[in-house]
This record gives sequence, structure tokens and C-alpha cells, in this order.
Amino acid sequence: MTKPGSAGRDAGHDAGYDYDVAVCGASLAGSAAAILLARSGVRVALLERRSDPDAYKVLCTHSVTANAYPVLDELGLVPALEKAGAVRNHARWYTRWGWIAPRASAAGPELPYAYNVRRSVLDPLIRSRAEQTPGVDLLLGHHVTGLVRGAGGRTVGLRASTPQGEREIRARLVVGADGKDSAVAKLAGVAERQYENTRFGYLAHFRNLPLHGGIGQTWFLEPDMAYAFPNDDGVTVLAVLPDKKRLPAFREDVEESFHAFVRALPEAPPIDSAERITKIIGTVNYPLHSRKPTAPGIALIGDAALTGDPLWGVGCGWALESAQWLTEAVATAAAGRGDLDRSLAAYARKHRRRLRGHQFMAVDFAKARPFNPVERLVFSAAARDESVARHMHLFAQRLIGPLRFLNPVMLAKASAVNIRHRGASASASASAPPYGADGR
Repeated sequence: MTKPGSAGRDAGHDAGYDYDVAVCGASLAGSAAAILLARSGVRVALLERRSDPDAYKVLCTHSVTANAYPVLDELGLVPALEKAGAVRNHARWYTRWGWIAPRASAAGPELPYAYNVRRSVLDPLIRSRAEQTPGVDLLLGHHVTGLVRGAGGRTVGLRASTPQGEREIRARLVVGADGKDSAVAKLAGVAERQYENTRFGYLAHFRNLPLHGGIGQTWFLEPDMAYAFPNDDGVTVLAVLPDKKRLPAFREDVEESFHAFVRALPEAPPIDSAERITKIIGTVNYPLHSRKPTAPGIALIGDAALTGDPLWGVGCGWALESAQWLTEAVATAAAGRGDLDRSLAAYARKHRRRLRGHQFMAVDFAKARPFNPVERLVFSAAARDESVARHMHLFAQRLIGPLRFLNPVMLAKASAVNIRHRGASASASASAPPYGADGR
């Protein structure tokens, strides 16, 4: 690993740049991108505004969906996560038709999974891995204050405030991995679309909180939501996401409202006998937003490009995936051996193709509405049929997109499942003896 400020002057690279890529934000997306780019021969400055190498994101579902397992594997993090006690994120979901409990088929493979793991474990782990990667300079305490513009207004670097004073870093590509309030996106003037989220959310961490089957639980209460995810070290993350209509009453006593909400859940976890080890934290306004993921000399990954509804727990997975997509598209060009604009366009197309449909559905569901007819069809069938439940698991883990999730064959199967269920219920009712006929 080179020393900060020392890279960029070797004979094999353009002396006009200090680095090939400057990544702003050393959390999941930024650290993953830095590792993958450096492995591809790219010189990377990884900037983090916080000075503590063990800093981590607090407000999070603390879950990585299975779509990102290949990225974790490529980064070499799977053994370390298993050693740290990360929990494979199998789950069941409550609906008005009963519980949806995906299980592997008798002759089939294990259901795909990734991990529930606290960010206090995951963030320092991946940041340390980035720091140890040859070609990456981790620059802590670097707060981005401006962008350096070149010909035609193209971004060719950035300015940062550091403990030693102001600093300019020139790079072919500046990557915004700095979250939903991305300074890079704002400084670059990237257009943003925001969508109202009509739920609010609070969460806390508990110890000694047993869950049914020892796996994650999600409650679809239409419109309210809740989830409980077991994490490393015997800690469970418990969150409630009610309709904003309940906010005034909730605010009168957040702690009692939180506990009362959980107590009222079907098969509620025994919150009163558990030990709460963190404050109850949350947000009353968390809109979804989407940004164009590229601009001249700029790429956005993770929440900087797209922030989904936190109830789905997809942010960590998409942060890791978008880092991988960016690397696949731009690594060669970022090292000065290709057309960077064309590579950025390829990344933008893939980002839109993979995530636009998911975001469309999330935006609609964030209106805190009851299930629509199609959702009622599929969710009710999944509560009654194991194969439909497995199909839902693939979508919940973001291994398939909305079009495949709601494809005509699956909708026909869900209809058949529900028709059989109604027929069986009608037969059972018809064959039941009239009240008192059996002498009771």
C-alpha cells in the first residue's frame, strides 16, 4: 500500500493525476469498490470524512441480502464473517393469511442466503480489508468540500478538508460512495428524484430475545410493518415501521409506544424479558430517492445513487453490488486504457436495468397502503404453498427482479394454489357435522 499523497507519479501512469480513482466514503460501497478496483490495477484514494477507522453506520437493517453473497465471496469476507458470528439470514414473514416460511425442497439445495451482521462488525472489517489492499490509500479525516473541474466542466478531482488543512486530489474518476446525502452528488449537480415514504421507523438492539425458529421475522400488518433480525454475538435488531398517521401518538412516549407495538405483534418476541443494549433510534422522515448514477468524471454507488425503503433491508446488498458493477464497467478505462465515458454509460445502463423495477415497487409500497390485488394473490399463495414461498424468498433476497417475480406462470400457479385452498376449505366446511350432532 502506498503512503497518502505518494501515488500517481510513476512512469506507467498519467502524471496529471494523483490517483486513477478517488472514492469518497469508506463504508460498504466505497471500501468494496476500492478493493475491487485496486485488484484490477487501478490506483485508488479512499477518502473517509470520519477519523476513526472503526466508525460504522448506526441506522441500518444490519442485513446483507443474498444477491450480494458473490461480492462478499469475491472480497474474501465470507470466512471472516462466519468467524465473527454473522447469522445466515433465513426468515419468515407474517401476513393475514398466516406465516410464509420458505424452506428448501426435500431434494433441492439450501436456500440462498447472505448475512445479518451488525455494522459495528462489518464496516471496520471491510474498511480494514481495503486499507490492506495494494493500490489503495485509505485517507481518514478527509471531508470533501469541492470538485476540481477540467475542460468542458468535466470533474478531474476533488478538494478535501483534512486534519492537516485543505488538499486537492486529482483523479480520472471521482466516485460518490458517501450515502443518501452525498456531497459528491450535490457538488456535481446531479439531478435527484425524491419519493415520499409515509412510514416512520424506530429500531433498537436486544440481547436474549428468542425468535421462532431462531431466524428473522417480518410482519406485514397492512400498512404497518415490523422486523426482528438475529445478528452476531446473540444480538437481535428489532424495528417497527408504522404508518405516519400513528406518529403523533408514538411521539408522546417513544419507548412505551415501541414496546406496545412489539407486544401486539402476532407471535410477538418476548421484548419485556430481553435486555435492550442500545437506545431506541430512528427517523420520522426517510424519503426514497434516485439519482442518475453518472456524470462526466463522476460515478455514484450505494445510497448515493439510490436509496430504497429501509423496511426491505436491501441497501447493504445493493451497495456491494453497485461497487462490483462499477468495477466491471470502468476498471480498464479508469487505469487510462479505454474510453471512460463509454464505460460510465455501461455502468449507468446496468444500474438502471437491475434496480429500476425494484425501486418502482418500493416507491409504490412506501405509500403505506394495503396489499394490492396482485400482492394479495402471491402472498396468500406463498402462505399456503412451499414452492411459491421459495419463489418469494428469491425476490426478498433480490436474486430475481419484479418481472420474474410476477411472471405469468407464477401468477397462474398462485391462482391455482388459492383455488385449491378455497375448494379444500369449502369441502371441510360441508363435511363438518352440524353443531351438537356429535353429542358435544
